[in-house]
Order: sequence, then C-alpha cells, then structure tokens
Amino acid sequence: MAGNRAHLARRSSALSAEEAEPLDTTADVETPEHVRFRYRTAGPARRAAAYVIDLIVRTVIISIFAFLALIGGATLGEDGIGGVGIGLLLTLYFLVEWFYYVVSETLMGGRSLGKRAMRLRVVKQSGVPLSFSDSLLRNLLRGADLLPNFYVVGMIVMGRDRYFRRLGDMVAGTLVVSEESSRVREPLMIHPPPTAKELSRIPARPGLGADEVEALELFVGRFGQLSPARQEELADLVAPTFADRLGLRYRSAARFLGLLYFRATRGVLPEERQPVRRPPNLGDHGPGFQPPSPGQGWP
Repeated sequence: MAGNRAHLARRSSALSAEEAEPLDTTADVETPEHVRFRYRTAGPARRAAAYVIDLIVRTVIISIFAFLALIGGATLGEDGIGGVGIGLLLTLYFLVEWFYYVVSETLMGGRSLGKRAMRLRVVKQSGVPLSFSDSLLRNLLRGADLLPNFYVVGMIVMGRDRYFRRLGDMVAGTLVVSEESSRVREPLMIHPPPTAKELSRIPARPGLGADEVEALELFVGRFGQLSPARQEELADLVAPTFADRLGLRYRSAARFLGLLYFRATRGVLPEERQPVRRPPNLGDHGPGFQPPSPGQGWP
C-alpha cells in the first residue's frame, strides 16, 4: 500500500511544472525548530529604490532640525545658525546617517521605512528575526560598501553573490528578502459538479492519507490542461488501487479520482445532510399531553 501511495505521488508531482526546480533567487531557510521556509531574495533594483526612500526620509529629518535651528538663532538675535548650531546639525547628521537603519530595523522587525514601502525585510540566514547587534554590525559596514563612492563596492559584491548580499550582510549573516503578497488558492472545482447520486457510493470519509490527498489535488488541478484521453490514461494507473480498497467500481477513472478528492476535502453536499430531529415541544400537544416514560423514548 505504501508503494502505491508513493507511486501516485510521483506520477502526480511530475504533472506539476511549478514543483520542478526553484529559482536561483530563492533561499531555503531551516529554523532551529526544523521548520523550512523559502524566501525570495531582494535584488539590487528594489533595494536601491528602498534606499532612495530612506534617503528622502533622512533628508527631511535633518532639514526639519536645520529649520528649527535657524529659527532659534534668529530668535536669539544671532546671524544665521551659528557655530553651535552647525555643530549640533553635524552631530545630528552623523546620528541619523549611521543609526537610522539600526533603530528602524530593530523597532520595525528588520524593516526601515523604505524597506517597508518596497515590501522588503532583513532576516537572519537561520530564519530568526534580526537583533540589535545584527543590525548594528551590518550597518557599521555600510561605510565599506560606500567605497569609493555611491555604493560601488556594495553593488559589485551584491552582483557576484547568489543572494545579493553586501559586505555587511555577509559579516552579520543576514539576508534582505522580498515579502511577496500571495492570494490563497481557491478550492479546486470539478466539472461538471458532483451530484448527490454520484457521491452516494463513495464514503463520506474515505480515509485517505495526507500524501494521497496531496497527490489527488495535483492530479485534479491538471484537469483543464490534459486531454480526456490523457486524464484517463494517468488515472488508470492508480484508480484501481482506491477502488479495491473501498470496494467500488467506476466507469471513468478520472471522474472517480475527482469524486474521491471531493469527498476527502469537502465531505458531503448540502442536500446530503439529513435534518436533525428534535423532541417535540410540549406546548404543541396541549395541556393533556403526557411525555413518555424514560424507558420508552421518543418515537
């Protein structure tokens, strides 16, 4: 029986082109709890766009403080910002330039405002969230990536790395991944829809294993891409196994597998459900009605 399950899984998996090979821009991460995730790593273009957004945010922050310093100098009767104001602005520029990313990535779960806008996130290569020390290390090495100017070193290193990591990412052991939004796939539909008469011969709980249900789902999902003759040819390889197990007969092997998948995933049709009988209301029988004794029960 286990061999038949494995054979069904192999045959159905071969039909799914999406399961063939992952793209080279994806990273498989296994957490310490042995849970595997697949991330799509962020390329230089999206990271550059996020950097431009963060650059605008930093510029706005520094400009606001420069404007406040100018107003403060004018209030005190000084000409311009003054030496003290310039010193404070330079200190602010240093703090914003070097700690903007550290603070935002630590407080926002590995994201800055630019990364959030571009749906990017920094994670550890082990799958755990980014820590303060990790963010500090990867951003302190930003100075090396800037050399000689405009992130030339960083772009060269990213272009030669499979996961588009810059020097800071390599040293800190981090990845910048893309948080792609995905829609939940709608349940597979069987055409024509199953009828109560067809389903009456199949048990409501056929007792299939998880691997068998997954293999049936892969097969049913290809109904619209295969010719009827090809569907029957593939279904005839495994349908007799299920039919013998359940003691059933069928005319179309593909239709039989589709009905079996429907039973395993959705149970019964609404018209198959029997109304629940309830004891009659005592008030419906008038004041002279006597309920049955405990040994009698309701009719």
